[in-house]
Amino acid sequence: MFGSQYYHGTIRKYVIAFGNLFNDIYVQRLDSNGTRIQTLAVPLAYGPKEKWLVRLAQDPNLDQDVAITLPRMGFEIQSMAYAPQRKLSSTLKNVKLKTSDLDRVDTQYVPVPYDIIMLLSVFVRNADDGAQIIEQIIPYFRPEFETNVRLIPEMDVVVDTPVVLQDVAIEDTYEGDFDTRRALIYNLTFSMKAYFYGPVSHSGIIKRAITDIHLDTPADTPVGERITVTPAQYANGAPLYSPSANASLSVNINTISANSDYGFAVNINSDVPIT
Repeated sequence: MFGSQYYHGTIRKYVIAFGNLFNDIYVQRLDSNGTRIQTLAVPLAYGPKEKWLVRLAQDPNLDQDVAITLPRMGFEIQSMAYAPQRKLSSTLKNVKLKTSDLDRVDTQYVPVPYDIIMLLSVFVRNADDGAQIIEQIIPYFRPEFETNVRLIPEMDVVVDTPVVLQDVAIEDTYEGDFDTRRALIYNLTFSMKAYFYGPVSHSGIIKRAITDIHLDTPADTPVGERITVTPAQYANGAPLYSPSANASLSVNINTISANSDYGFAVNINSDVPIT
């Protein structure tokens, strides 16, 4: 409906970036003397919390060979909302020079801001495991932590993305008497300050701009002024800024590329026939 198909994989990149923040968390088990006897890496996977609860319900004692192990973590996208406070002017563009053709550029309109709400769930069997995991997360969010996300490689767009910790809730899920614990769950709600980009356009650069101004004269042939603006550069490579001089002081405009150091020459011709 809106033109040619494009896909930057933005949501996937944000999901990966979010998961990478929590993929190196460990839990230590100590004996009565405080000596470390075991260190467990906490698995992390993308998926809804309900999936893990169903798996726990099928094996309440976690003693089957195919059972999931605790502690573990899971996360998922809960919602996305437009963020008008971060909106930029819709007419602005990102521009990148094509290294293969210095007379062409890649352009892309500035992105649309959205807040992506992520839910990170921590599943543990005992309170101490949960406390260890939470204490390895919370101190880094004050209340936000920034991570770099390479969103549009072809435009060299790398965005510092704040991840804001909004809320921490504790949920105790069990069946039976109060001595039988099924799962202690910490639900951490985060907001990622995300951006979504449109398609990349490829176009040539403009090297001559002509503006005709019509004059009100009694002559049968309408005449006016013609203003011509071109890039300008001296032969030694220095930029030429000459708003009133002739463009002949500049080298040929075809030798000036988009990455050259140039100024502008403005020539005004009077009594030019205007058609």
